[in-house]
Amino acid sequence: MTRRSPLAAACSVACLAALVLANSPSAAAQSRITSASGASGRLFVEPGAGFSPVYDLIKAARHSIDVVMYEFADTTAERDLAAAAGRGVLVRVILDNTERDVNSHAYSYFRSHGVKVVWSSPSFRYTHQKTLVFDGSQAVIMTANLTSAYYSTSREFLVLDSSRADVTAITAVFNADFAQRAVRPSDGSDLVWSPTDAQAELLGLVNGATSSLRVYSEEMGDTAVEDALIRAAERGLDVQVCGENEAGEYDGAFARLARAGVHISYYSSPTGFYIHGKVIEADYGTPHAKVFIGSENFSSTSLNHNRELGLIISDPAILSAIADSFAADFRNGTHWP
Repeated sequence: MTRRSPLAAACSVACLAALVLANSPSAAAQSRITSASGASGRLFVEPGAGFSPVYDLIKAARHSIDVVMYEFADTTAERDLAAAAGRGVLVRVILDNTERDVNSHAYSYFRSHGVKVVWSSPSFRYTHQKTLVFDGSQAVIMTANLTSAYYSTSREFLVLDSSRADVTAITAVFNADFAQRAVRPSDGSDLVWSPTDAQAELLGLVNGATSSLRVYSEEMGDTAVEDALIRAAERGLDVQVCGENEAGEYDGAFARLARAGVHISYYSSPTGFYIHGKVIEADYGTPHAKVFIGSENFSSTSLNHNRELGLIISDPAILSAIADSFAADFRNGTHWP
């Protein structure tokens, strides 16, 4: 469900950095493009872009900041949010209730510094969403948690979304989840919500592809998505998956996909470069290319039982940045079998 806990990690951040250099391709080798702008928003590719764009948006907020985070362990972001509350900004935070070991420090800090913070609703197995909304006018939709110990070693994607329809929809869901009220999320311009419609949207993206699929997947555990990828390969599409497979966790799923002709590259070091992004890029290089970016893993829990958020967009610049990142990561991973 989640990457190793930062509170349980055996190494300090400095130790992690040393291990990364020793055991995996460098971040520089992994990342050439760090950001891209399109009509639907701006993409930041991690670890190259860094999290300064998020900190800058927090510092620039004037009226409100709404945060939903599965894991929060970033003292810079904590201080910036507290400072925003101190200058009169309404700061509200939802933290996942199941990750109290990770989130308790941030929860206590926020409560003592004027930030309105609540634990997530028990209506969801996990609140795995990772978003920030600023002044009701722009949102950052992330594959990343605000967990600074992993910033330098994780492949992540952040989308700055200024669509009025999207921001309005995200805010409406936030208000309901903050109060633990039931809500039927709106998809706005291009949103993908779990547990509302995520599985249907992702299956539609895969089943509608006509030439290629490029998939970043931290987890492989949803039979419906796996079956759709297999059908795509069997009907002649070039299907590539780049993911995680620590301790052979997904050997069975990868073997099944590979038998159908899916090409697989994976990473497996518990301390090295880590594929945490969740992405499906369909038909890159064609006029109808689209890409999904979001918090949803390809597991039944993530798609059908969690609170999650992603979006499907078609900006050429964003698609190109994703394709560039994927090509490098697929090349540098371990190829199955």
